[in-house]
Amino acid sequence: MPSSFSKPTPPSSPNNSPLLSRASSDGELRLREAEERLREAMVELQRRQRSAARVSLCCDHDADVSCVANAIGNLCQSFLLSYGVRVGIGILLRAFKLARGHSYSSLLDLKQLVSETDLIVREEACRIGLLFGGFTGSYHLLRCCLRKWRKKETPLNSVLAGSIAGLSVLALDDSNQRRTLALYLLARLGQAAYNSAKSKNKFHLWGSHWRHGDSLLFSLACAQVMYAFIMRPETLPKSYREFIQKTGPVARPVYQAVRECCRGGPIDVASLAAYIASKNEASDVKVEEFASIIPCSAIHPNTNSCLAQNANAMSATFKKTFPLYFSLTFVPYVVLNLQRFMASPYRTSWHSIRDSVRSTSFLSAFVGIFQAFICAHRKVASTDHKIVYWFAGGVAALSVMLEKKPRRSELALYVLPRAGDSLWEILVNRHVLPDIKNAEVAMFCACMGGIMYYLEHEPDTLAPFLRGLIRRFLASQISNSSGKVRQSSSYMHLQGLDALPKPPSSESSREGETQKAEDKYNLEAIPGL
Repeated sequence: MPSSFSKPTPPSSPNNSPLLSRASSDGELRLREAEERLREAMVELQRRQRSAARVSLCCDHDADVSCVANAIGNLCQSFLLSYGVRVGIGILLRAFKLARGHSYSSLLDLKQLVSETDLIVREEACRIGLLFGGFTGSYHLLRCCLRKWRKKETPLNSVLAGSIAGLSVLALDDSNQRRTLALYLLARLGQAAYNSAKSKNKFHLWGSHWRHGDSLLFSLACAQVMYAFIMRPETLPKSYREFIQKTGPVARPVYQAVRECCRGGPIDVASLAAYIASKNEASDVKVEEFASIIPCSAIHPNTNSCLAQNANAMSATFKKTFPLYFSLTFVPYVVLNLQRFMASPYRTSWHSIRDSVRSTSFLSAFVGIFQAFICAHRKVASTDHKIVYWFAGGVAALSVMLEKKPRRSELALYVLPRAGDSLWEILVNRHVLPDIKNAEVAMFCACMGGIMYYLEHEPDTLAPFLRGLIRRFLASQISNSSGKVRQSSSYMHLQGLDALPKPPSSESSREGETQKAEDKYNLEAIPGL
């Protein structure tokens, strides 16, 4: 029962409901119009900002430093950095050589440690310094010139600057070294292009999601390289052949005899017999001039046991290659990350030793598996065939599983250009492909143009190792305009034109708390609306 003291409610008028609905619809319409005007204003402000940037572009370096001075400074810094890395590796290898000869006191004698007669790295270090320093300096200078000449910043500037600066590869006088670098960059460029297409859902290879796809690629590349080393050694660079020869346990006369045996030609029996006698005078191995297969007793005449031969080969490979891997690991750790090394020298040294042992173990296992495959084939077959060595290289490459996962892809992309180069040389010798002079220079320039594009505009497509290495040698910070716009382009453009307020201080925040809502979200306060 209603109380007599309650206030009577006025009767609802039938005209109030249409008025409320009409007011609500008018408010929603005004809100949509305001949102549309705000969207158009943001688009217009972005257009004005881009047009203003095309008219007055600023270089990446400090305003008080000229473009030429910035380029010269980056050139000198990259030159000294790369020169120091090469000289440091040479000195460390020289120290290992002296220590191996039990001449420990000579490690403190600078005449024996860094003498020019024993440490011949000055010319090579200068050429490497000119390569990296010349590219860095010319790239920064060309970027500034193209930005001022074209009056706009586009991806074409990065491509042109990287391509022209790639002519610094001419600092290397050896065409084989230039071709090695060009092929390595070609593989890296292909990797970046594939990652870019895959991230945009445009293209992906079948099996790219496989967990051990990098190991499979490394296995196929090693199969081609080892086949070329046995059957077509002239298609590999001399330094590459020498490294494989010194790492493995088999001598040159044996490789020559195996090559002629697979081709069906006459074997140099005198040279092979002299080698067998030098290793084991009591050996009575006799090889015919047109033998169908070279026996194990001729491949490793110093022992009759294949298992003992494989164990000795792995041990010898570890001892020979550990100084090299330690130098290649420790010196870049120190030179390229000097501050980190000074902060924790013991930790850095431990990481370099650990990685060196892992890499050396991988290479030792590769040699042992390859040798075991060859010996096993001779136990079950009476004739030799060149395809056996292709499969032996592929099976031995499975030792890459000893390496860390990121390291496997690095090794695969390092060996892949060598395999492609060998295949290219074979096809050129057979007159299937033309022989183009200085093609490696043009390839290097084109690849550097593409890599610099991906480095500045799509850096995530590059491998972390390559991305960090290039940025370290380029010395100055590379602007990534696309990444900045991706964060909040509307906010940045509005704030850049004072359309949005900057973060308030403590006093202004107190005053802002008393501000009315209609003044805070007043669209007319934004210029251009």
